[in-house]
Amino acid sequence: MLDELNIALRYEYLDIARVLADLKARRPGLHVCVTGRNAHPDLIDAADLVTEMTLVKHPFQQGIKAQRGIDF
Repeated sequence: MLDELNIALRYEYLDIARVLADLKARRPGLHVCVTGRNAHPDLIDAADLVTEMTLVKHPFQQGIKAQRGIDF
């Protein structure tokens, strides 16, 4: 699980070419899940599955603050 990797790539904290090379070099059968918004086009091209989620309803819209253990 590479949680929020897309954020690190967007702000260029990591080199996309290096990340793609490392992902390609992983052992056979190893599944990788990358999260975060605005995935790099090259990462999308390399992926087997890409899902885009959109907000429908969120407690924050009703004034409910983030909760420890749920949102952070």
